[in-house]
Amino acid sequence: AIRRHRAEVEAALEQARARESELDQAVAADAPLVARTQETWYRLSALEERFRGTASLAGERARHLAAEPEQARTGREPEAMEAEAAEVRVQEQTLQVSLNEAKAALTDVVAHRQDLERRLTEAERGLVAAARAVADRREGLAKLIGQVNALRTRASAAADEITRLSAAATEARERGSVADAELNRVQAEVGALDEGELSLDERHEAAVAAYESAAARVRELTTGEREAERERATWTARAEALAIGLTRKDGAGALLAAGSRLPGVRGSLAALLTVEPGFETAVAAALGAQADAIAVDSWDDVVAAFELLRTDDAGRAGLIVGTDHRPDTEHRPPISVGADARWAAQVVTAPERFRASVEHALSGVLIVEDLGTARRLAERYRVVTRDGDVLGAGWAAGGSSSAPSAIEIQAAVDEAQQKADEAAARHDRTHAQLAEATARAEQLQAGVETALNALHQSDARLSAVAEQLAELGQAARSAGAEATRLETARAAAEQARDRDLAGLSDLEERLHLAESGSDVPAEPDTAERDSLQGEVAQSRQGEMEARLAVRTGEERARAVAGRADQLVRAAEVERNARRRQQQAREARARAAVVAGAVRDVAEQVLTRIGASVVAAVAERDAAQQARVVREGELLTLRTRSRTLAQELAQLTDAVHRDEMVRAEQRLRIEQLETRAGEEYGVDAEALIGEYGPELPCPPSALETAEYEQALERGEQVLAPQPGPFHRPTQEKRASRAERDLALLGKVNPLALEEFAALEERHQFLSTQLEDLKATRRDLLIVVKEVDDRILEVFTAAYHDVAREFEIVFQSLFPGGEGRLILTDPDDMLMTGIEVEARPPGKKVKRLSLLSGGERSLVAVALLVAIFRARPSPFYILDEIEAALDDINLGRLLELISQLRSNSQIIIITHQKRTMEIADALYGVTMRGDGVTQVISQRLHDAGERVGAAAIGAVDAGISDK
Repeated sequence: AIRRHRAEVEAALEQARARESELDQAVAADAPLVARTQETWYRLSALEERFRGTASLAGERARHLAAEPEQARTGREPEAMEAEAAEVRVQEQTLQVSLNEAKAALTDVVAHRQDLERRLTEAERGLVAAARAVADRREGLAKLIGQVNALRTRASAAADEITRLSAAATEARERGSVADAELNRVQAEVGALDEGELSLDERHEAAVAAYESAAARVRELTTGEREAERERATWTARAEALAIGLTRKDGAGALLAAGSRLPGVRGSLAALLTVEPGFETAVAAALGAQADAIAVDSWDDVVAAFELLRTDDAGRAGLIVGTDHRPDTEHRPPISVGADARWAAQVVTAPERFRASVEHALSGVLIVEDLGTARRLAERYRVVTRDGDVLGAGWAAGGSSSAPSAIEIQAAVDEAQQKADEAAARHDRTHAQLAEATARAEQLQAGVETALNALHQSDARLSAVAEQLAELGQAARSAGAEATRLETARAAAEQARDRDLAGLSDLEERLHLAESGSDVPAEPDTAERDSLQGEVAQSRQGEMEARLAVRTGEERARAVAGRADQLVRAAEVERNARRRQQQAREARARAAVVAGAVRDVAEQVLTRIGASVVAAVAERDAAQQARVVREGELLTLRTRSRTLAQELAQLTDAVHRDEMVRAEQRLRIEQLETRAGEEYGVDAEALIGEYGPELPCPPSALETAEYEQALERGEQVLAPQPGPFHRPTQEKRASRAERDLALLGKVNPLALEEFAALEERHQFLSTQLEDLKATRRDLLIVVKEVDDRILEVFTAAYHDVAREFEIVFQSLFPGGEGRLILTDPDDMLMTGIEVEARPPGKKVKRLSLLSGGERSLVAVALLVAIFRARPSPFYILDEIEAALDDINLGRLLELISQLRSNSQIIIITHQKRTMEIADALYGVTMRGDGVTQVISQRLHDAGERVGAAAIGAVDAGISDK
C-alpha cells in the first residue's frame, strides 16, 4: 500500500513540476516586458523632472535678470586723479633738490669736526707727556734706577732659561728620531704581515663566497623540494577528492558494484571517453543525462541491469548500449561560420564498441565559441557553447555552471593525477640535487673553517706586532710632545725677555729725561686744549643739526615718492571698472531674453511628456499585474511540490525503514543460529526444543551451593526446584558465569616454576628493602647533623649581622632606626628576613616609599653589616653612591674609611669626593690610534704602600680561586 501511494505521489509531483516549469518559462518571458515598461516609466519620469527643473530655473533666471541693475560707481573721476599725480611729481622734484643741498652741508660740517678732533688729540698727547715728565721728576731718580736694574736682571735670567730649554728640546727631538726609526722598521714588518694577511683574507673570502653560494643553492633546492612535495600532495589530494566525487551513490553505483553478477557492464561512460582539453564542459552539456550513464554491451545486459535494480530496489540508472550501427556522418550539412565551429563527435574518442552510440548521442551537435554564433545556428542545428549553454530549434538550456558532470570530474581527475606525477618526478630530481648540493656545502664549510683558523693565527701575529708598534708610537709621540712643550716654553721665555727689554728701553729713556729735565715746567698749560674742546663740541652740535635736516628731507621725499604712480594706477582701474559695468548690463539684458524663451519651450514639452508618463504607467501596471498572477500560481505550485516531495520522502523512508527492520531481524536470527552451532554445538531446532523459554530453568549454582552447605550443617531444607524462564534473571546468570570463567583464566602448566621464581624475587626484594631502610636511617642522621650545623651557623650569622646593621644604620641615618626581623623565628631553617628602616622624621611601612638615595643607603647598610659581621680580605664595590647627595655621600665615605682599616677596597665610581679618599686611581682610555691604555696615579706615599698591598691581595685571591 505504501509503494502504491508513493507511485501516485511521484506522478502528482511530476505533473506539478511540469506545470511549474511552464510557469517559470512564462514568468521568465514576462520579466523583460515588465523591466522594459518599468525602464520606460523611469526614463519618462526622469525626463519630466529634468524639464520641470529646467523650466523653473529658466523662470527664476528671467525674473532675476529682469530686475533693476546695480547702481553706477561713485568713485573719483580718472581725469582728476591724473591731474593730482602731475602736481605730486612737481612737489617730489622740489624736495629732492632741497635734500641734495642738505647732504652737501652735512659733508662740510663733518670734515670741520674731524679736523678739530685731530688737533684736540695732539694737544692732549702733549699734555700727557709733560705730566708724565713732571711725575717722574717728582718720584725721583732712585726708583727709576731700581726698576732698570731689575729688568736687566730678569732679561739675563730669561736668556739662561732659553738656553736650557733649547738643549732639552734638542735631546727630545733626538729621542723622537730614534723612536721613529724603530717605528718605521716595525711598520715594514707589519707591511709584510699585511701582505700575507691579504692573501689569507682573499682565501677566506673566496671560501666564504663559495660556501654561501653552495648554501644558497641548498636553500633554493630545499625550497624547491618542499614546493614540489606540497604541490604533489595538493594534486594527489585533489585527484582523490575528485575520484570520491565519481563514486556512485544511486542505481549507477549499484550496477558498478555488481560487476560479477553483470558481466556486460563496462563502467561509466565518463571513464571510457577521452575529450580534447577545453571541450569537457561543452561535451557534458551536449550529452546531458547520458554523460553520467553506465556503458553496457547489449540490450540483454540492459534488461538484466534493470531487473537487478528493480529486485534490489537500488534506484534508477541511465545506460548506453554498445552497437555496430553508426550514424551517417559523411553527409553532414556544411558549416558556414568559420573554423571556430566543430562537430561534437570530432572532439571525443570512445572505445570501438561504444563509438556508434556516442556518435549517435552527439549527432548533429555543433560546438561553438560564443552565444552569438550559437544564436545564428540554433535554427538549423543543436548548438552548444564552450561554456555549456545548449541551444536548439525553439528551446535552450544554460546559465551559470551547476554541479560538474562525470566527464568534467573525470577530466579533472586525469589532469590532477598528471600534475601529481609531474610534481613527484620534480621532487625526486630536486631531492637528488639537494643531496649533492648538501655534500658540496659541507666540503666548502670545512674549507671555510681551515681558512678561518689560518686567518686567526695571522691575526694573533699581527696583534703582537701591533702592540709593539703602539708602544713605539707612544714613545715617539711622547718625545715629540715633550719637544713641542719645551719649544713652546722657550718661545714664551723669549716673548717675556722681549717684553722686559722693551720695558727696559722705555725706563732708560724716562731716566734720561728725568736726569736732564731741569727746564721742565712744574705744570703744563691747558688753555689751548680747553679752547679746542669747546670748538669740537660746537662742531658736533652743528653736525647733529645737519644730519637731522638730511633725515627730515629724506622722509618727506620718501613720503611723496610713489604717490603719483599710485594715482595713475587708480585712475586706470576706475576707468576699466566702469567699462566692465556697462558690458555686464548689456549681457544681463540678452540673458533675460534667452531665459524667457527657454521657459516657454520647456512648459510646452512638459505638457506632452505628462501624457507619455500616464500611458507608460498604465502599460507598466498591466504588465506587473499579469506577472503577479503568474507568480501567485507559481508560488502555489511550488508549495504543493514541496508538500508532495516531503510526503514522497516520508513514504520512501518508511519503505526503507521496514526493509531495514526485516533485514536486521533476518541477520539477528542468522547470527543466533551461527552462535548456537559454534559455541554450543547445537542446531536451532534442538536448542529451541530442549532449552526453549517454555521449559523450566534449572536452579542456579548459588542456590545449589547454599543447599549443600545447609545439608552439611544438618539442617532440614528442601532441594531447589526448577523455575519458569525469566530472561533478565537468566542473562544475569550467564554474565556472572562468563566473568567467573574469565577470572579462572587458562591452565598454566608452568605455575610451580613461576611460583618458585616469584618467591626468589620476593626474597631478593625484601633484602634490598631492608638495605634501603638502613641507608635511609643513616641519611636522616646526616641530614639532621647538617641541619643542626646550618642552624647554628645561620643563627650566629643572623645575630651578628642584625647587631652590625643597627650600628651601621645609625651611622648612615643619625637619629633613625633600622633592624632585621625574622618572618618565622620558630623555624630558623625556613624563615625569611625582613629589613625595617625608619629614617629620622619619617614613619614608613614599606621600603618602596623611601627615596632613591635612602633605598640605596639602606642596601649599602645591609651590605656593610654583612662585611663587618663576616670580614673579607678585600671588597669590590660598583657605583654604590650614584644616587646619593653630598650629605649622604659624606656619611658613606666615612663608613668606607672605617672598612679600609681591616680590608682592601676597590671602588668603581664617577664621584669626585670618592676619588679624593682613594690611595690610587686607575682609568682606561682610548688613544688616537684606537688602542686602549690603562692610566694609574698614586695620590700619596702612604697610599702607595696600601695600594700595593691591595693589588697583592687581589692577585693572591685570584690564584687561590
